Amino acid sequence: MRRTTRLLTGTALAVAVAGGIAVPAYGARDAGGTLDIHPVGVVPGDPVTVRTAACGADGTAAGDAGAVGAGRFTLVPDAHRGGATGEFRVPPSAQPGTYEIVAQCAKGGRRLTGDLVVTLASARRPVAPRGSVKTGVGGALGPDPVQTAAGVAALAVAAAGGTWLLHRRARGDGI
Repeated sequence: MRRTTRLLTGTALAVAVAGGIAVPAYGARDAGGTLDIHPVGVVPGDPVTVRTAACGADGTAAGDAGAVGAGRFTLVPDAHRGGATGEFRVPPSAQPGTYEIVAQCAKGGRRLTGDLVVTLASARRPVAPRGSVKTGVGGALGPDPVQTAAGVAALAVAAAGGTWLLHRRARGDGI
């Protein structure tokens, strides 16, 4: 009987502790919010649209894209979508990586975050390869006609010399 009481007491204590830890974490998650960033993946120089409904239908927010180097921007009420919308442009000097974009609602001071991914190429604008393949052998020197002619001449001399030596050997001239 005493063993069963200890087991039940330990289980109840573990559930209470787990519930006490989970409730503050859930409450802290509600304190913030998220920004809808479109498009999520951009190349340097592209415009980015930021939207949120967390500030209310008539709410505004001050945005900060300083992490990517774009500075501050403003989110203003959007009558069509029922939230606040703002824009900024990713600077051409931005490096590839994931950047946190932050906004703070004017009323209530609610902090909102979202992630922006900067890449060197996007699906909309693929980068086409240019030039010859740098393998270190063969076409590594480029398409120079003088060098190509010199190479062909060297191969012709080697083939003629090899043929002459094989012909002398077959005749028995002593090589």
